[in-house]
Amino acid sequence: MHAFDVLGDPVRRRILELLAGGELSSGAVSEVVQQEFGISQPAVSQHLKVLRDNGFASVRAQGTRRLYAVRADALEEIDAWLNQFRRFWNQRFDALSTEIARGKRERRLREEEKPQND
Repeated sequence: MHAFDVLGDPVRRRILELLAGGELSSGAVSEVVQQEFGISQPAVSQHLKVLRDNGFASVRAQGTRRLYAVRADALEEIDAWLNQFRRFWNQRFDALSTEIARGKRERRLREEEKPQND
């Protein structure tokens, strides 16, 4: 399955967002996802399996619990693909930085022109 097919599902994206905060048990993930999306625990388990099978999540056993974590290497494929487009938004960020600096400069000049009340 292609990375964007895996991440095209909002439930799987949400699971990754949760895991980005640190390792979580399958029960903790299920609790949040079931509440937010109204899906069953077996459905959440299936989404976790898709993430695991496609390299986006790792799992380790701790007693009877299964702890899930994000696998950053799978995200590198997406990052590499997005890299070809970064120049488009970097230009916009540069323009935004210029406008912010211009606004700060104009405010500073206006403040300097105001008469001082002493």
